[in-house]
Amino acid sequence: MINRVRQLRKERLMTLEALAERAGVTKSYLSKVERGQSTPSIAVCASLAKALEVPLDSLFSEAEELGEVTVTRAAERQALTAPDEPGTRYEGMALDAGSKGMTPFMLYPPLDTDPIPFRDHPGEEFVFVHEGRAELILPSRVVTLDTGDCVYFKATTPHKLRSLGTKRATVLLLVTNSDDDTADGARIAHSRLP
Repeated sequence: MINRVRQLRKERLMTLEALAERAGVTKSYLSKVERGQSTPSIAVCASLAKALEVPLDSLFSEAEELGEVTVTRAAERQALTAPDEPGTRYEGMALDAGSKGMTPFMLYPPLDTDPIPFRDHPGEEFVFVHEGRAELILPSRVVTLDTGDCVYFKATTPHKLRSLGTKRATVLLLVTNSDDDTADGARIAHSRLP
């Protein structure tokens, strides 16, 4: 993602201040993202994509020739966060896919979410626990998910996810664009579980 946000911002002739304001982040934080000194959460990425009027996955990939079928092998998933990230670790999947209305990620929620704020963003989320156990934490309730369980919810609901047990769970996350984003070039994709 390093320099991708900057490139998209400059293509749109936007200043750092203008994009930061539209995305609801500080100018200094956005500058750190553009320089690769900070990795934004999926919620912040969704806000940046909306502010830039691009599909979420375009922040991670420059697919010039987009195919109808995109296969991402387990070993080819692109790490979007550092391996030692104390918060949620993300891997991008199907980043080179063509037009899509959802963006898939493999994520590894942290064991402790106390220091992590609730996130919310436009669109919807589908969470499938591929391995381990996890909890979806909402302001009004907590949903425990075992291997094979899934949950679908409006991403405008403040939420966070944590792993249960002694090691991080492996979770498939699909983030859909909101209806408003569809008009701005939302895209449809299929991803494959490893």
